[in-house]
Amino acid sequence: MAAARLEAACRPFGRRPYKMQSFRIWDINQKTFYLRNNQLVAGYLQVPNTKLEEKIDMVPIDLHAVFLGIHKGKLCLSCVKSGDDISLQLEAVNITELSKNKEQNKRFTFIRSDSGPITSFQSAACPGWFLCTVVEADQPVRFTNNLEDSDMVTKFYFQEDQ
Repeated sequence: MAAARLEAACRPFGRRPYKMQSFRIWDINQKTFYLRNNQLVAGYLQVPNTKLEEKIDMVPIDLHAVFLGIHKGKLCLSCVKSGDDISLQLEAVNITELSKNKEQNKRFTFIRSDSGPITSFQSAACPGWFLCTVVEADQPVRFTNNLEDSDMVTKFYFQEDQ
């Protein structure tokens, strides 16, 4: 018992082991995520291809902030700003080794908002930019800051993978 308290007391501030969970994700138009040419896309997978569906790995870092990844947390979703462009990238980073206190990890942080069964994910690095799909199938998952654009879908169903 004392050893457990000592271990907790000696853990560096801000570093705690994060628990990764795997989820199925699909947009409100029923498109699921899959990889095509090392890019995350959303589309309608038919029975022979359902094994291509990517599960989203999530590590909660506080009440609403999360890290998101795929491939058992070995590839992380990140928000990268280059000039005026905001893009979604997959980075070869272990999701459980990220720390919410490091400024360089902010690009991996998403603010999760739930409204009943629907979830949205806003970039912490680029406030006002949301993870989205487009209405057309088999297009890259991306970010949008225009929530009024009917071609952009920012609402997702998010269910723990059994």
